[in-house]
This record gives sequence, C-alpha cells and structure tokens, in this order.
Amino acid sequence: MSRLREGDRGQGPGSAGALLRVSGLTVRYGPVVAVRGVSFDVREGEIVTLLGANGAGKSTTLNAIVGLVKPAGGEIRYGPHDLRSMPTEDVVRLGVGLVPERRRLFSALTVAENLRLGARATGGRADLGTRLRRVFDLFPVLERRYRSPTGTLSGGEQQMLAIARALMGRPRVLLLDEPSLGLAPRVVEQLFGLLRALRDQGVTLVLVEQNVAAALELADRGYVLQAGRVVLSGPATELLESREILGAYLGARHGRGIEAARPEVGA
Repeated sequence: MSRLREGDRGQGPGSAGALLRVSGLTVRYGPVVAVRGVSFDVREGEIVTLLGANGAGKSTTLNAIVGLVKPAGGEIRYGPHDLRSMPTEDVVRLGVGLVPERRRLFSALTVAENLRLGARATGGRADLGTRLRRVFDLFPVLERRYRSPTGTLSGGEQQMLAIARALMGRPRVLLLDEPSLGLAPRVVEQLFGLLRALRDQGVTLVLVEQNVAAALELADRGYVLQAGRVVLSGPATELLESREILGAYLGARHGRGIEAARPEVGA
C-alpha cells in the first residue's frame, strides 16, 4: 500500500517525537511569498530530503531554520527550542548547522583558517584538536591540504571543506543545500558515501538536492516542494519508484533525470 501523501497535510506519523519540526512556515521577501505554509518533521538519525525545481522554496526553508531569513508565520522547533526569533549564532550553538549552497567559503583563507572559523561559534578552542581529528578522519584530503589557500582546492575538495567547516561546530542536525552542485559524478558518489557515514555517526541530515535519484537513494523520507508548498511526501523508496508522479511535480527535466542518475549513485 502506498504511503505517499499528496498536498501539505502536516508532518505525518511520529511528528510529535521529531528532533526538528517545521509547521506552517511562511517566508516573504517584500510582497513575494517564497514559502507558503510548509510543514515537515525530521526524527533523530534520519536523512530527510527536500526536492523541487529551482525557486520552489527549498533554500529559503533551510535559511529560515538557521535564522538567516525571518519567517512571516509558522513555527520552527528544535527539540524544546523555538528557533523563529533566534539569531543564527544561537541556532548553531544549539546544534543546527548549515552547509550553504555554493559553499560560501573564504577563498583567501587557508583550509585551517576556514575550519577554525567553523568551531568558533561553539567555543571549540579547548578541544580544537579533537574536532579536527574527526573531520580529517572523514576527509583525509583536508589534512593534506591543511595549510593550502582554500581557493587552490578543487570543487570537490571545497565542498568537503564546507561540510567539514559545519561539522567543526558539532551539529546534531546538519542542513545541506545542493552539496553536489557542479561536481563530477565520481565526486558525487564519494560525497554521498560520506553523508551516509555522517548519519552512521549519529548526525541527522536535511538535504536539499537537485540530483533527485542520489538524494532519494540516500534519504529515509522526502518532501517535494512546488511554488513554496509541500505537494508530495513519503518514504524515499516509494518516491523513487513513483517517477511519473515526481516528474509531474518536478518538471520533465527532473523526471527524466531520476532514471538517468540512478546508475551513478554509489554507496
């Protein structure tokens, strides 16, 4: 029996015990409504993916969670905490990290300096070595390039650094905005394998991703956004099998890409 849900009908089963819960989120940019009553939940240890065409409201939703944009309505709760009015640095201290679209690294700084900046918000000076060891175990290339200017890294290495910088803050929930953007398929396979490793280490992930197949192969559940609304949600395996439905919401280009991308997804 299919467990796919069309339309935005709340978070679904188990939302009361969710680690992160977004309810009726609305975000405006002046007169433009970018997000319209979006609701979803993320339980501890899950990978949840937000899918949708460009302009669907995915990035705005992530930015609202971490306080980079202020909601016009709705609730954002992380455990017992209401995040709506918190500044971003306080959200990060609570344990919610963001890997932004296009990485937003400081290219003139070294790898070491970018990583130290990631630890600063959560007072990581005392245990900096422990935090660095963790990210180096995940991303050995960053240890080799530790003193290199960030601008000399490849695209894949820079994406690894962006994730590592967020991990330096020891997040319990990590939001990732288009981590595979502009990367070669081989690098995407490696990257998604690392995201699995993060989940195995206890990090809860919320993933915004244009590579629909890779995202659904990785995730436990998915939500499809269209014009700022949740229009479809369900287990990732069932969404992946429903290519015609996904294609109707995501557009023909994304619908064709579901089948085309599947062989490129690695463990």
